[in-house]
Amino acid sequence: MSGLPGTIERPDVENTDRSLKGDGWIVTVFNNETNTYDEVVMILMIATHCTEEEAAIETWEIDRLGKSVVHCGGEKECRTASEIIATIGISVEVSQE
Repeated sequence: MSGLPGTIERPDVENTDRSLKGDGWIVTVFNNETNTYDEVVMILMIATHCTEEEAAIETWEIDRLGKSVVHCGGEKECRTASEIIATIGISVEVSQE
């Protein structure tokens, strides 16, 4: 015996838990040069019911990367969130995952 472990086979696991990915829809927010960090953080908290910390991270991503997925959920929920975010002039897109 060589003392080496045998091959471990990776099981086939089908992810049926939709809560890990949302309900198939996402909200993407795009950067602009108009809104302040505070405005974006606040509107994300209102629209997506996230914490201030999460909104701040997403705002940083929007600023540094040009865009960020800020919410995952059902189509109606995502469309509602995007409408709220758009009220301050930010470009928002709702799409399927």
